Amino acid sequence: MDITLKNKETGTLIPTIILHQTSLWSSIKSRLGWIPYAFDITSETMDGDILVLVHRISQERCIAYVPQGPEMMPKEEMKGLFLESLSQGLARHLPGDCVFIRYDLPWETPYARDKSRYDANGQWRGCPEPNVRELRMNFCTRDWNIRKAITDIQPPDTVIIDLSVTENKLLGRMRPKTRYNIRLAERKGVTIIESGLERLYAWYRLYLQTADRAGFKRHRYEYFNALFEANQENHNSASIHLLAAIVDGELIAGNIISVSHNRATFLYGASSNTKRNYMASYALQWETIRFARQRGCIEYDLNGISSVADTAHPLYGLYRFKTGFGGRLLHRQGCWDFPLKHDEYNMYRASENIKGIFHR
Repeated sequence: MDITLKNKETGTLIPTIILHQTSLWSSIKSRLGWIPYAFDITSETMDGDILVLVHRISQERCIAYVPQGPEMMPKEEMKGLFLESLSQGLARHLPGDCVFIRYDLPWETPYARDKSRYDANGQWRGCPEPNVRELRMNFCTRDWNIRKAITDIQPPDTVIIDLSVTENKLLGRMRPKTRYNIRLAERKGVTIIESGLERLYAWYRLYLQTADRAGFKRHRYEYFNALFEANQENHNSASIHLLAAIVDGELIAGNIISVSHNRATFLYGASSNTKRNYMASYALQWETIRFARQRGCIEYDLNGISSVADTAHPLYGLYRFKTGFGGRLLHRQGCWDFPLKHDEYNMYRASENIKGIFHR
């Protein structure tokens, strides 16, 4: 497959619903030590562009990461060949000591359309084992060099809410318990306001409480500060917002979301260890939906649930909470690697398997 790449300024990235492929995300990550590259892509059947982020893991080695990209999607049988050709083209533009390119693909997994991947109750059973997925992805490639990454950086499983209908229809699609909790929060005096840097540190204290309570890995405060500092620049197609839940002047919960083109995306949420019976998180999501509709969004990505409806899964609580808002499930393909230096890649992969982290 012939693919032509042309360097360009990150500020000229095409507006997109995918936050992580915008000039705003480029600015955020550059503040955190990543080096952004942008390219126009031309092939026989598709045109588009791509944001690539490079990070030094040592003086002698770096890695490349394509966050939620490429957005342009070839036919199913050509996906592997497309990624192979794109990777070979990118390798000529990236630093010579780049170990591998990791794609965090926004494409829906083909297994989501496979009836055999659902149980008798219609519940998604997840994707097959990585080796099976690799066989399918590498079909038609020349070198069979595309590997399923050990780590998925952005959550591949999510809930998408259609915002093109009326508020009454949105409420009608929710589970009764979700509607009840939204109204309960209103009765208890929870109010939602848009905030910003002035409340970010207070929100971060709640985020630390939430991380301790839920057991997930936390970001440093500098990460969130970078989100809002970059947001103060002029990025026409994307923006970051903090919606805060207030009771009697006290911040008890907050959501950080993005608006990119006509999609809103939930990024991070936090809530206090106290007043949990106020159901502030339900009110926050409902007001986020209304906030997004007011800004012309036609969909809202709730960004991250368990891959299957299994009560034993560590993210099942998010599954139950987010599916209560009545959206459709979307199962993306997750992260895929194209090794450029195989020995170094295998060492990195072994380290990642032990530590369970990727350089974010």
